[in-house]
Amino acid sequence: MSTDNIQTIIPGLWLIATPIGNLQDMTSRSIAVLGAAQVVCCEDTRHSGKLLKHIGAQPQRLIVANEHTEHDATSQVLEALANGHIVALITDAGTPGISDPGERIARAAIAAGFFVSATPGPAAFVMAAIISGFSTTRIAFDGFLPRAGAERRQRLTEITRERRTLVLYEAPHRLSKTIADLIALGDPERRVVLARELTKLHEETWRGTLRQAMQHISDNEPRGEYVIVLEGVSNIADEISDDQILTEIQLRKSGGLSNRDAVDEVSSVLGVARKRVYDLATK
Repeated sequence: MSTDNIQTIIPGLWLIATPIGNLQDMTSRSIAVLGAAQVVCCEDTRHSGKLLKHIGAQPQRLIVANEHTEHDATSQVLEALANGHIVALITDAGTPGISDPGERIARAAIAAGFFVSATPGPAAFVMAAIISGFSTTRIAFDGFLPRAGAERRQRLTEITRERRTLVLYEAPHRLSKTIADLIALGDPERRVVLARELTKLHEETWRGTLRQAMQHISDNEPRGEYVIVLEGVSNIADEISDDQILTEIQLRKSGGLSNRDAVDEVSSVLGVARKRVYDLATK
């Protein structure tokens, strides 16, 4: 293969995708950029240190950039970029910025006018989607759901009406609750794929309906991070009942929303004319 199109490693910010489990998924280009980088940003120096040692990379400096330190790390990255360094950003696994740190740093580097690029590679949600057997013509990725409250209820309601194949991430101890919520708000017979330990020794992909998934979880203790892939909904009812609208309004008002905000949110989430929702809310 010709090397004419291989991009030169120039100073700037490079977002590097790293393996989600299997070290053989590390690309030669990612290894080259990490080997050339004077500065590497990572979530955990102990975890990433093992990877860097495995590929023989020896950066001059490591910067911790996780959910707690990303704000402070951003200024350090901008300083390194201003000094003409090659800065590589990696996470514990997968592609930076996908439900992981990186987005804020990339945005700041772009705003400051620095060169920003990436070496693409593993992403758990992409792998789960393509092995699900569902349509990949249109995919929606929702990451991790809010753990509780009105925001979680709104997101779940939107998911129950999503026509695209939809992908979520979930922790093992919250998997049962999320599946139960999806059943309570939507169709128990909606097809779902539960994928765990992707690319690892104990990789597992389970397929069935949401109702069957509850039994599967009951029979098999969830372990490891999960990717949930939901088939797009194709039989959304054209008409939402008044009772359903009123229930959704009351849930939001009991959660602290004003009547106006509740009307706006229910109209948007359910795809119902605002006037109809307003009329029901004011009766």
